[in-house]
Amino acid sequence: MKIRLTALQDLVVLEPARFGDRRGFFSESWNRRRMESAGLHCDFVQDNHSLSHEVGTVRGLHFQSPPHAQAKLVRCGRGRLFDVAVDIRCGSPSYGRWFGVELSFENGRQLLIPEGFLHGFVTREPDTEIIYKCSDYYAPDCDGAVRFDDPALGIDWGLEGRAPVLSDKDAAAQGFAEFVSPFEWKG
Repeated sequence: MKIRLTALQDLVVLEPARFGDRRGFFSESWNRRRMESAGLHCDFVQDNHSLSHEVGTVRGLHFQSPPHAQAKLVRCGRGRLFDVAVDIRCGSPSYGRWFGVELSFENGRQLLIPEGFLHGFVTREPDTEIIYKCSDYYAPDCDGAVRFDDPALGIDWGLEGRAPVLSDKDAAAQGFAEFVSPFEWKG
């Protein structure tokens, strides 16, 4: 497995090896021992799977606050998406900065997002599936969102003039200037 560090501390892109033949391929998408030997420690307790029918569907930017904060390991099961993480750890040298990477069925990349990051994505193909592991259970009282298109974040979603497909929750999300982060950087 290739492990690529990003410009945002603790945010990592993983590229699991694929072993293919005429039938298709096999890939080990997660191995705790291998990750721990690389210094990556996550205890996952829940797997989530979502399907977005339309190109330009935006989900995010979401977070789950302490005491139920979640680290996530995100991959694309079908189709193609642009995945984004924003550092919201107060005191972090990269606070408010974002990183984005294309995840697709074809490239097999994964994004390991630690606690203290906003997370969101936009679909690039119809019927795109995202599959992700979480380090804590969903807790509605800890669920939150920040507006995906807030100019203070300056995220280029690549919508190219297309109106995003949003949930009511995401359309009504707070701006980044109003957001008070519950996360502290432990650098």
